[in-house]
Amino acid sequence: MATFATADQLLVIIDPVARRTDGESVRIAKDVLSAGAAAKVCLPEGPEEFARALARRGARRPVVVGDDRALTRAVALLHRQRALAECVLSVVPVGSALGVAHALGVPTSAVAAARAVLDGAERRLDLLVDDSDGVVLGTLRIPAVPGSPSGEAALAGGIRPLLRTCQSLVRTLVPSRPSRCASAPVPPGPTRLRVEVDGETLVGLDQPVETVSVTPDASGTAVVEVRPLSVGAEASPLQARGRTVTVSGADFRYRADAGVAGPVRRRTWTVREGGLGLMLPGR
Repeated sequence: MATFATADQLLVIIDPVARRTDGESVRIAKDVLSAGAAAKVCLPEGPEEFARALARRGARRPVVVGDDRALTRAVALLHRQRALAECVLSVVPVGSALGVAHALGVPTSAVAAARAVLDGAERRLDLLVDDSDGVVLGTLRIPAVPGSPSGEAALAGGIRPLLRTCQSLVRTLVPSRPSRCASAPVPPGPTRLRVEVDGETLVGLDQPVETVSVTPDASGTAVVEVRPLSVGAEASPLQARGRTVTVSGADFRYRADAGVAGPVRRRTWTVREGGLGLMLPGR
């Protein structure tokens, strides 16, 4: 584990969403970083300027001030540049979507996160790389359930009864007018997918599933959990560990960190052990 001196040269890239969302935290982070190191501050106005600033970092250590989307954008850009192996990234989480950064161990306050940039230590973290050159830092989920990562079954169980109640109530009270609830989107139901872990089939197309999750851990493998469709009593999840995970079958979307990708019919993810170097508080 390498420790960096505060005299490092930093490239501080402040995401425009962070500047609009929480200007005070941005100011605090900039002041702490500038006081502790030679910091060049960049204020990109969009993704293209963000990418150019990162590509021109030179010998400076990049620091991203922003939310999970800014963090994952920086990681994806460095991956496409094949620079993740030699680059150590830092992040000061600012914004409303910070779950990925915090799950990786980044402090929740701007001051503590900025101090970790200056005085912390590099940690190498596992990540997932797919066959389309995408990168996943946290948990991959199929289907792409919006909002909470609690799973498709919980979403369907909570929303569908409410939708039916709303439709019934409207038909009862206003029978001559069309129901607004009738046009509300219904969450996707169970799907049939083949999930293979290191070439071995964990679940086949004959078994409908509610959710699939893939999470890289600290051992160079990923934890794969499949929740089959339950009939009556809740079905026990199927679990496995491996370095490669292939999902195929009907068109599916998946949630990877702060974004949703797809639809695709087949995708393979491979664990990249120690693929991301991130500055975190020293231990």
